[in-house]
Amino acid sequence: MIQVSPLAGKPAPAAMLINVSRLVTAYYAKQPDPAVAAERVAFGTSGHRGSAFERTFNEAHILAITQAICSYRQAHQIDGPLFMGMDTHALSEPAFASALEVLAGNGVEVMIDQDRRYTPTPVISHAILRYNRGRRSGLADGIVVTPSHNPPEDGGFKYNPPTGGPADTEMTGWIQQTANALLAAGLGPVRRLRYELARRAASTHLHDYITPYVDELAGAIDMEAIRGAAVRIGVDPLGGAGVDS
Repeated sequence: MIQVSPLAGKPAPAAMLINVSRLVTAYYAKQPDPAVAAERVAFGTSGHRGSAFERTFNEAHILAITQAICSYRQAHQIDGPLFMGMDTHALSEPAFASALEVLAGNGVEVMIDQDRRYTPTPVISHAILRYNRGRRSGLADGIVVTPSHNPPEDGGFKYNPPTGGPADTEMTGWIQQTANALLAAGLGPVRRLRYELARRAASTHLHDYITPYVDELAGAIDMEAIRGAAVRIGVDPLGGAGVDS
């Protein structure tokens, strides 16, 4: 039996709303203290998550993590393109911009959505696997800017290795340790370009994420079965599934 939330079809209660402008300001204005354990980078299997209000997901975190990822790529000879996408959480756009600044500053070939659309996590994994198919060198990896199901005030930042993700504990531990060392060093070793320069950098490329993903869905999912079942029960099979649905 399907359980319908009592909030379905109703305006969100005031207690659930966030002040997006203040949240984004906190992302840039609040500085985490590396001496406080709760404010350091905690890069687990699903990456780093937190809230700008609590100094657990701020620009400093993303700059440090992205520089650490660049160092990890160099140390492990991962020199193919990096596919990067983001979701609709309020902190995803600022974190995406911060990460691109560092990736461009390090000369990493970055693939961003050609229309600046939101990109579901599976689309990034698919792009990595599709690019790496049949390759033994020049492998691609990726970053997904999302806290998944976390509340609206949270941000999230995940690294997907050439396997398509998620990163294992050895990778995440290395990235976490390196990122926290960068925080403790005041971010001095971080290399970055201003966002407008990073967007125009020769290493930044526009990429069509959606078409290849959708084209290959039929090989993995029986779309006719889904369509038939939806017709029988009278529902929209894609209702609410994505921005472009």
